[in-house]
Amino acid sequence: MLLLALDTATPAVTVALHDGTDVVAASSQVDARRHGELLLPAVDRVLAEAGTRLDAVTGIVVGIGPGPYTGLRVGLMTADTFGLALGVPVHGLCTLDGLAYAAEGAVQGPFVVATDARRKEVYWARYDGPRRRVTEPAVDRPADIADMVAGLPAVGAGAVLYPDAFPDARGPEHVSAAALAALAAERLAAGEELEAPRPLYLRRPDAQVPKNYKVVTPK
Repeated sequence: MLLLALDTATPAVTVALHDGTDVVAASSQVDARRHGELLLPAVDRVLAEAGTRLDAVTGIVVGIGPGPYTGLRVGLMTADTFGLALGVPVHGLCTLDGLAYAAEGAVQGPFVVATDARRKEVYWARYDGPRRRVTEPAVDRPADIADMVAGLPAVGAGAVLYPDAFPDARGPEHVSAAALAALAAERLAAGEELEAPRPLYLRRPDAQVPKNYKVVTPK
């Protein structure tokens, strides 16, 4: 097994290789505006560090969000392209699950994962532990969910941004492909079926066609 994992659902552009036992190489850069520019060089860097080639990869793991439309689609389209070119399966994994998995040891018992959804909102879900999500991912204003997350530690950049709703915010702030790859390898080894590599947007993209848009066609 050689899994190539990547995620662009948060400001982090993150890539990793996992051989079924350990992460053999990883790269993460935080830049919310340069996902498309940074992703492929990061893949090249990780492959070079591992001393292998892209055609040695046996599967792709991609974070499916939730995340903003523009960044999220960069990772998903790249993963689909690699899968088609290499003839290998492409597995989806919830980005929040990757953050929860990376938080093992930092939190004990139930906790919340919250990432920045912009528009003064967060993408979030509750967990019983680093491997068990107990609510579906959602997008809300922090003040609207304060009662539901009260008393729970929280990880992720969304928690850091809104301390009134998440007073016990902890790291990590951003997802890492290393955590996604390790979680995917663990689930695959257990015979579990991962999610389809389809985007989890939870809301419409920011760009919209203006209302009362007049279409002009030649006569």
